Amino acid sequence: MSAGESPRVLVANRGEIAVRVIRAAHALGWEAVAVHSDADAEQLWVRLADEAVHIGPSPATKSYLDVDAVVQAALDSGCGYVHPGYGFLSERPEFARRVTDAGLVFVGPSAEVISSMGDKALARETAERAGVPVVPGSGVLDDVAQAREAAEELGFPVLVKAAAGGGGRGIRIVHSADELDDAVSTARAEASSAFGDGSVYLEKAIIDARHIEVQVLADDHGSVVHLFERDCSVQRRRQKLLEEAPAPGLDEGVREEMTAAAVRLTAEVGYRGAGTVEFLVTGDRCYFIEMNTRIQVEHPITEMITGVDLVAEQLRIAAGEPMSLAQEDIDVLGVALEMRINAEDPEQDFFPSPGDISRFDLPNGPGVRIDSGFVAGGRIPPFYDSLLAKVIVHGRDRPQALARARQALDELVVEGVVTTSSLHRSLIDDPDVQRGGVTTTWYEERADRP
Repeated sequence: MSAGESPRVLVANRGEIAVRVIRAAHALGWEAVAVHSDADAEQLWVRLADEAVHIGPSPATKSYLDVDAVVQAALDSGCGYVHPGYGFLSERPEFARRVTDAGLVFVGPSAEVISSMGDKALARETAERAGVPVVPGSGVLDDVAQAREAAEELGFPVLVKAAAGGGGRGIRIVHSADELDDAVSTARAEASSAFGDGSVYLEKAIIDARHIEVQVLADDHGSVVHLFERDCSVQRRRQKLLEEAPAPGLDEGVREEMTAAAVRLTAEVGYRGAGTVEFLVTGDRCYFIEMNTRIQVEHPITEMITGVDLVAEQLRIAAGEPMSLAQEDIDVLGVALEMRINAEDPEQDFFPSPGDISRFDLPNGPGVRIDSGFVAGGRIPPFYDSLLAKVIVHGRDRPQALARARQALDELVVEGVVTTSSLHRSLIDDPDVQRGGVTTTWYEERADRP
């Protein structure tokens, strides 16, 4: 790169996160290069980028998951950096390694850290070394006999969990010994298909727990900070529907324990960039689940309560700069909520609803932010995740944040595709959500009510 030339980053993703990274890059004075498949040639992020590179046909395996095509796009477009976003290749250690082997900078942790944290069994061992509380569990299982022995020691119910991957796949809950053999076989098959690794282990099932995650940042100059926590307990089949920061009604002692543990683990693994340390919380106890080695879908609510641009910090850290803030600079101001509006039909078991967006009226006003990769007249292809937009609101307190969420959902108008906005209206108005502190099983229990 010539002296005085702007840094250039390839955005190895699509949709709203591609738009988010492009905007953060431009705010820093960087140039951004988009990639796209056949299906995405006319999308918003392609138009916003300084340059766009076609990387293949519409199926993700032939475009966004094609490591060779993505790395070559970065080289051909003169990029010095590659930002993976979330999903797709973001947590593939082989991708991070290929990027660095090509002489480029991967915006995220090293391939070794991604690998060690992506292996959930190994991540548990690392957490234990760092003094982070973990859910009682086993090591990777060699056979079903070993699974039976481990389950007997842990006590039912237990979870059979894939050692690799995430997103709720490769996980089965087992309530009795009679269910164990089939659950292990099914989880192994699903994990092998989804992640190319059929390794599984057991964890004690923690019932009636909340899913709380801590946002961390670390640079190459020895600084590690946390940006407090998010509550992601409103889930359907382990997929998040509604997120809130900070976690409502959380015991202050638990908050302090989790945030300190997250910082210790981040330092222990030699982390660089933005990451998330996830916990289960029940009563006054917290247990480490996993570490996500990338930016999260729900990162905007942390930005709203702290005023920190997490994606800009990712880019600055990748460029070798120290973080622009210290722990004492970070505080919580107000409450933020995020609602994931997907092109899915909640009345038809969330069946995807791809198609042309004929109308897309976005809410506005104080404390309202919309992150989306689409505009009216655009098209949601059937090949990828169905996320249409994230409706994010901020208020001085929970009542104001909830009121703004309701108003924003009322103002949101989408025609041409079916969305989950009606579901989110019902969630915001639910008395349990209004009170705060629901558990990860709450949504399914709510759906089962007469």
